[in-house]
Amino acid sequence: MNEQEFGFETHAIRSQLERTQYLEHSVPLFLSSSFVFEDAEDMRASFAEEKDRNIYSRYSNPNNNEFVDKVCKMEGAEAGFAFASGMAAVYSTFAALLKSGDHIVSASSVFGATHSLFVNYFPKWNIETSYFDLTKPETIESFIKPNTKILFAESPTNPAVDIIDLELLGAIAKKHNLILIIDNCFATPYIQQPIKWGAHLVVHSATKLMDGQGRVLGGVTVGKADLIKDIYLFSRLTGPSLSPFNAWVLSKSLETLAIRVDRHCENAMKVAEFLESHPNVNTVKYPFLKSHPQYEIAKKQMKLGGNIVAFEIKGGIEAGRAFLDKIKLCSLSPNLGDTRTIVTHPASTTHSKLSVEERLAVSITDGLVRVSVGLETVKDVIADLEQALRS
Repeated sequence: MNEQEFGFETHAIRSQLERTQYLEHSVPLFLSSSFVFEDAEDMRASFAEEKDRNIYSRYSNPNNNEFVDKVCKMEGAEAGFAFASGMAAVYSTFAALLKSGDHIVSASSVFGATHSLFVNYFPKWNIETSYFDLTKPETIESFIKPNTKILFAESPTNPAVDIIDLELLGAIAKKHNLILIIDNCFATPYIQQPIKWGAHLVVHSATKLMDGQGRVLGGVTVGKADLIKDIYLFSRLTGPSLSPFNAWVLSKSLETLAIRVDRHCENAMKVAEFLESHPNVNTVKYPFLKSHPQYEIAKKQMKLGGNIVAFEIKGGIEAGRAFLDKIKLCSLSPNLGDTRTIVTHPASTTHSKLSVEERLAVSITDGLVRVSVGLETVKDVIADLEQALRS
């Protein structure tokens, strides 16, 4: 068979390193900080980049290479680089491509740490960010300046689960010659491939659904080879690369990504439908609920709705805190994409330092609760949420 014709799951399982002389079935760990050379000429040619080979694990490692290769095939990307965490991927991607005086246009609803980079650190290097309202995509072009270089968004967003039209962003990026970067963490490449809609780079926190079991940290950026080369050279110098052990774990995790995400989404849809009918819930956001404001866009660009459900509990901040205190089965944790269902209340925890106005600007109401739906028996998850919602 032609490898190009393989399906998603086959790529996830069968994209492996060549077997060693021991003919192992499962890829071994390459826990080595460096690699040896045959002679002086081999060493010279390797450092001159005339050979594509492993030199030092800060640059590349066989386990990292396998993990990146799988993600590239899943996303339809030309090349990629793996990082120690999702935020290492975000920071290194932007830092490698931007220079002093450049400008970013970003959706206002982004992960809190990404927002902090944009407003607290990049300005030190004279890099400015303008935010557009995700619910008003018609305004995006008005934020573009002559020095704008990157257009950035998450879809679905964290934590409000809003959706943005990736095809529209792709068209805008092409029209204005911008680099379009999409954080695809919530969807994973199984659900959505932003490159198909015009993205130049796709970023993931592999810590989430890619690992799926709350074991390791990791991040990855994939996309256009020329852009990845800049990111690789920057990262080779600055050292945010993924550890070979974590790369091995993540590569094995990808083998079950499709089947895990199928069940995550099946469970999440049932949780969303339950919450939508509950009297103590004002609103529910889940991409594949017909009540979601961007339902039609979600159906166009996503295979499934994902595992994150956001809902607004009646009673605001105090009701959100009381809800967390009543939870028995589900976990209270800042992570998501785990086998175990996790609930968080952003207004009293992760986003508590923002003003009410700042939170509302990114769709975080006082009563918003984010549920990362896991793989437990879904009736047990619903039962726990139901008892915690009782007045």
